[in-house]
Amino acid sequence: MCWDCFSTPEQADQNKRNGDIDKKIVADRKVDEKIVKLLLLGSGESGKSTFIKQLKIIKGGGFDGKIRDEYISVIRSNLIQATKSILAAMAMLYIDCVGEGAKAARKRVLEVLSGMEETHDELLEIAPKTLESLSESITILWNDEGFRSCFRRSKEYQLMDSAKYYLDKAPLICDPSFKPSDQDILRSRKKTTSIIEYMFDIKKVQLKVIDVGGQRKERRKWISCFDNITSIIFLSSLSDYDLKLQESSEANRMQESLELFDTILNYPWFKKKSIILFLNKTDLFDEKIISSNIRDYFPQYKGAPGDAQAGKEFIRELYESKQSDTEGPDATHIFPHFTCATDTDNITKVFKDVQEIILRSYLNEFNLV
Repeated sequence: MCWDCFSTPEQADQNKRNGDIDKKIVADRKVDEKIVKLLLLGSGESGKSTFIKQLKIIKGGGFDGKIRDEYISVIRSNLIQATKSILAAMAMLYIDCVGEGAKAARKRVLEVLSGMEETHDELLEIAPKTLESLSESITILWNDEGFRSCFRRSKEYQLMDSAKYYLDKAPLICDPSFKPSDQDILRSRKKTTSIIEYMFDIKKVQLKVIDVGGQRKERRKWISCFDNITSIIFLSSLSDYDLKLQESSEANRMQESLELFDTILNYPWFKKKSIILFLNKTDLFDEKIISSNIRDYFPQYKGAPGDAQAGKEFIRELYESKQSDTEGPDATHIFPHFTCATDTDNITKVFKDVQEIILRSYLNEFNLV
């Protein structure tokens, strides 16, 4: 019987629209099944967004002029934020500027900062002319031993990793004609507060990389991304072993990352999945371990103080020890890599290995090998 024969024209139109929607859903699902989905996870400040920027350089053609212009305000805000953080820490740690010129520069900078507000994404808005006038003051502060001594105690407060890089370049960044380089952009920091998806092609296969915020308050959004994931890249900052969480002054950042990694390994969504572990920020770790002993924060460490290789292997073993099931049918496979997300050559080499792991996982999932 033809039910449409008894329908009004409006009902017939609605039925046709519903049928078209159903067909589109089925078609979209078939297309979606052919996309390799890579989920980026990790605690805050681990380098997820930097890795995405590297993929844009390696696989996406890099940054065009429009994107570079958009990063100018981010980089300038990062410079001001770094200066602000150190000045605030000087007050907290009772450190004074040494030179009279630096004391006057501090006063000028603080006067300007007092009238600034953060945007919704925690960036500081500052007019170019105001920033240009602050350039000399920031440079004077950076050359002052009191300001520098506070910078060297950065593990006692929250300071972005790129602080030294931007403070070294303060005159260039404050210049009205400033155009960011790839490295300037890679080192910039803008908190991820939403789920962002990027598409890349690898060996004629579409790769969707899903980037989510790493701070505690952002993690409730993660579960919406867990369906049909092919592989996971979990990033951890090696240099976090002696730092405290931004959200909690009592919690060790690396311990938090280890607990998060343990939780992810036990999620039912990720059984049989490949987890690519990026032990990131090797450059910062190699510098830090010379003067900061891992054993002060992880007493079980048996390596020699200042031994970067022993320290890296110890941290790798900490993460791998979280895997309880290594041989069972539902075992999650961990593939560790030491990385420096701001080093394009390093990420290019590592990503070649990652591509093979991801594609192998995808083929295994659909019984194509």
